[in-house]
Amino acid sequence: MTLRTESRTTIAGSVDEVWAYFCDVGRWPEWAPTVLECWVRDGGPLQAGAWVEQRAKDRGWTHHRTEKVTAVEAPHNVEFAGTMGMSPARWAMVLEPAGDRQTEATMWIEVDLAGVMRAVPGAVRGTLQRVSNREMAAIKSAVESAPQGAGS
Repeated sequence: MTLRTESRTTIAGSVDEVWAYFCDVGRWPEWAPTVLECWVRDGGPLQAGAWVEQRAKDRGWTHHRTEKVTAVEAPHNVEFAGTMGMSPARWAMVLEPAGDRQTEATMWIEVDLAGVMRAVPGAVRGTLQRVSNREMAAIKSAVESAPQGAGS
């Protein structure tokens, strides 16, 4: 069973500004509540085939996790694959222009539910939706509070 969620927001900032902020993985702890540290393995760019490494905290325990960058179409789309618990997962950020210095941002998440997660799809969906909505609000706030032109 594959579960999918989407979160959308309009950000007062250009696609290039939002892209620059999102692709700065060292800043992910600013908007992702479970990410304590984040970096691209070997210090390379965020490009297809790269691995994003994280020190994360879930339900009170700290652990390491990795996500593979599966697609990059700068400055509009970046996709990742990894796991959520024991379940294979994919997620992406999609950016489209929405008028003068406005960006429509969409984060989607897909999880192929496995193990105990199959028994509680509604709870998993609700948690994913709440977290991604929170993340999108934090990205919006960060980009909109930056000095105009920062990141472009």
